[in-house]
Amino acid sequence: MENMQYAEELVREFLVFRGFTSTLQAYESELSTDIGKGFQVDKILDLIFSIYIPKFEAEKLVGLLGFFKQCLASSSDNTFLSTVSKLEVSILRYYMVHAIQSGRTDKVLEFLKTNGNDLLQRTKDWTPWFAMPYLKNPKFDPHFHVYFTKEWYEALHVSVRNFFSEVFNGTRIPALLKLSSEKTTVNHLKRDIKQLNLKLTQLQALLEEKEAHLCHLRSSSSVLHEENITSSNDAQEPCPSPTTLVGETKLTRDGVLAGSDKYTASNEDSSSSLTLCTGDSEVGDSTHSYEDGRQMVNSGEVHVQEDFPEVKVEFQETFLGHTSPISRCRFSASGNNVASASLDGTVRIWTYDPSTPASRNATIYCGAEIMSLDWECKSDRLLLIGTADAGIKAWNVDAKRVVCDLNTTDMFPSVLDIKCSPVESIFVSAAASRGHGSSYVDSLGFASLTVWNMRTWKSMTVLPLGKDPPAITSMCFNHNGKILAAAATDGMIHMFDMSACLQITGWPAHDSAINSILFGPDETSIFTLGSDGKIFEWSLHNQGQVLWSRNNSRFCDSGSSLSLRHEMALDVNGKRLLTTSNSVRAPIYQVGGRVGGLKTLPHTAAITTVDWHPTLPVFLTGSADHSVRVTSIS
Repeated sequence: MENMQYAEELVREFLVFRGFTSTLQAYESELSTDIGKGFQVDKILDLIFSIYIPKFEAEKLVGLLGFFKQCLASSSDNTFLSTVSKLEVSILRYYMVHAIQSGRTDKVLEFLKTNGNDLLQRTKDWTPWFAMPYLKNPKFDPHFHVYFTKEWYEALHVSVRNFFSEVFNGTRIPALLKLSSEKTTVNHLKRDIKQLNLKLTQLQALLEEKEAHLCHLRSSSSVLHEENITSSNDAQEPCPSPTTLVGETKLTRDGVLAGSDKYTASNEDSSSSLTLCTGDSEVGDSTHSYEDGRQMVNSGEVHVQEDFPEVKVEFQETFLGHTSPISRCRFSASGNNVASASLDGTVRIWTYDPSTPASRNATIYCGAEIMSLDWECKSDRLLLIGTADAGIKAWNVDAKRVVCDLNTTDMFPSVLDIKCSPVESIFVSAAASRGHGSSYVDSLGFASLTVWNMRTWKSMTVLPLGKDPPAITSMCFNHNGKILAAAATDGMIHMFDMSACLQITGWPAHDSAINSILFGPDETSIFTLGSDGKIFEWSLHNQGQVLWSRNNSRFCDSGSSLSLRHEMALDVNGKRLLTTSNSVRAPIYQVGGRVGGLKTLPHTAAITTVDWHPTLPVFLTGSADHSVRVTSIS
């Protein structure tokens, strides 16, 4: 820890300067026996599980655990002291188990002889453990069997890591240590200012270039306008009305630029059509119109983008607890807590409302990229985490520990999505095998949809998808949990009856992979977001009928590495749809509207994940700039 080393050097320098040589000697002696390892979690874990236990240094192990108990005894939070006492029992029991597994029964007897009286005074639960060294095969004994399993050891290791991380994150930092942090912060700010000044210079140059181009267009438009007036006087028949002359350079309702020669622009079904008028006739094939607003006119392209107004914000909070790009963020079922994950395998649970207790706040280290998150709907106490190494973890926010650590098969290591039933104690995981391509879709192989029981934490069944099905990227339950919708990389929507665990229908929805799928609020429709940026609202009464659509491609660049992980979220009323974005701002579309939308306040990098509060007009945006923002709008 650089801060610690820097502070230690400052103390040495001060003691030498003042001539406190005796104090300096005592200080150096204390440093050489730093039992707390500078409160660095990884070093403490190595000390316990890689040195003291494997080398059977029981006295040092007991001393270390006693040291932490003493440190926490003065804490006002009795939960920490109670938790470290429980972890101490588990660690000491693992010491005995490891000794038995290593064939060192003598070390078990030595440990019990030295610490037995103290253990029995704490709790009578230790009594059976005095018989362990005399059993022929203790791992087959029903009382000890669980302690010899790999799962128990891994759960213990994760619990110890999470506990110390939580304790040390909440430890008040001495002022001396802040000197180094403030120095580092100043250096970072200087670097950021330098980068921002460079970016400002580039933007100013771009603005000047655009202004010069605009002046040129205005000049050309003036000349064309005069020519149009002259030619219109000689025309035998005028162009159909209502029209907007190109010479006037006006924007239509969809934001389509009208211009060049004699053109008329009309607005139909939120897509723009363009017609060329040449005297008496109309030549429809001289122009080409596209749904996204891009138009080919006389072999020249005109790119048109709607300029959405910025959303009106009531308040905004920014969470800066991550150190790598955000991959997923989700409100809990009550909306009181937020879970956010980053690419370095870290999950943070936090609250944005000062009136909400922070007792559930936690940091969870998963050791692999987090690909999916979902909260259990009924109790609001469990968070499910899916990783890129076939892992599914269940975190209890009240107990602050992993209550179950599941694994998909090695054939399907990427847990792309997890969804909890809103009614039953089950969840479904969408896992994928590894492909052979370089792009996101090509890197995914076949799909596997598994239904899990959240009481027994065992798999119940695998939903049928046919032979070699393309990967499932997104899922959603309807309100009563009877229907599950799943979206695939081949553009198909699959619908499952969860009572029979059978597929009941499906249809091709996109020409590209589908990244996100959501039921509408009244559940008469379903929304899909394709990797090409197209958004469709499909009718569930008339299968295949599109009720509403938008082209989101300018926020979902297919050439970006982020584009194929895009997602969307609906507000509680189903009227506003928020999507991720390759830009620093994300669009908020008015569902059902022909035109119009809003844009969020900017991050400093692409927006990689979004979510809406379950009851309030509040949304989340996670970004590649390592931040998560909670925004309340009117």
